[in-house]
Amino acid sequence: MHFGYWTPVYGGFLRNIGDEGMPARWDYIRQVSTLADRLGYHTTLVPELYLNDRKGIDAPSLEAWSLSSAILAVTERLRVMTAVRPGFHLPTVIAKTSATISDIAGPDRFALNLVAAWWAEEARQYGGAFASHDDRYTQAREFVDVLKGLWRETPFEYSGKYYQVDGAVLSPKPVTAPVIFAGGESEAGREAIAGFADSYVLHGGTVAEAREKVADLNERRTRLAGAPFGEFGMAAYVIVRDTEAEAQRELERITAVDPSSPGYASFEEFRANSRLDVELSKREYSVGTRGLRPNLVGTPEQVAERILQFEEAGITLLLIQSSPLHEELERIAAEVFPLVRQVSPALV
Repeated sequence: MHFGYWTPVYGGFLRNIGDEGMPARWDYIRQVSTLADRLGYHTTLVPELYLNDRKGIDAPSLEAWSLSSAILAVTERLRVMTAVRPGFHLPTVIAKTSATISDIAGPDRFALNLVAAWWAEEARQYGGAFASHDDRYTQAREFVDVLKGLWRETPFEYSGKYYQVDGAVLSPKPVTAPVIFAGGESEAGREAIAGFADSYVLHGGTVAEAREKVADLNERRTRLAGAPFGEFGMAAYVIVRDTEAEAQRELERITAVDPSSPGYASFEEFRANSRLDVELSKREYSVGTRGLRPNLVGTPEQVAERILQFEEAGITLLLIQSSPLHEELERIAAEVFPLVRQVSPALV
């Protein structure tokens, strides 16, 4: 099990809380990045969002690719996993950009998180392509075909439904090709990702849900690519406090939706369109990516025990969200890392 975290490109993670003390500015991202590097965190996921999906579309958010280069330049060991959405990029250009960023990073410090599609309104405002659900995975597979082809061959030729490449030259090539993560939970998504991705990233879930997905996806990838996935990452919002009661009070604080808050109307819309019960919907809505479903809330001992259950289920990379991140990363490293290492000494 490795510990990682989400880079807060949108000024925090909480939809119900306004100012989390995590400004969407480079100064804050640099502070968190260098701290995490020093504390021994393994990976940071840098989301690609042109609009802010946590604080509202009028709120500030930072751009993923320029941010990723900057994070790599100020850290020494931290791996940066940058999200990329085919609807906004040419794969030939991303192959070139990734080769240069890999040179900045050094071996095994840069990875990609391929996101098939997200948020039609953002695509409309920024001119991105927004294909139908199953077609997104066809596009994603072709996108990865072009990336891997350009990293491997010169000149490179490709003819697909979405992309045509005519004798492209990419030089220099990355010394180590970036690992490609992807996530998707539909039947079409799972089957496609098992064929083109190296590793898989899940939304938050229960231990039983994680175990089922790991088993299913490894069976698919072995069938399609001859080997299981290299890594399984999972999003999780973490609350660690000295007592369980303190942790539960913090959980109540971040999930309580105030009718006078800016997020209330969005929550009501979310609940109206959700097939989940109201209480679970509050959790789903509060932090996104189903980050509260793993239930990593409690004392250090309770959270460590739960993390080890996810490790046993096959999760290898925990992608933490917490607030305020600079304080909570220190708390988790000091109080949870040692407890997990007692059982899993290889933890980085």
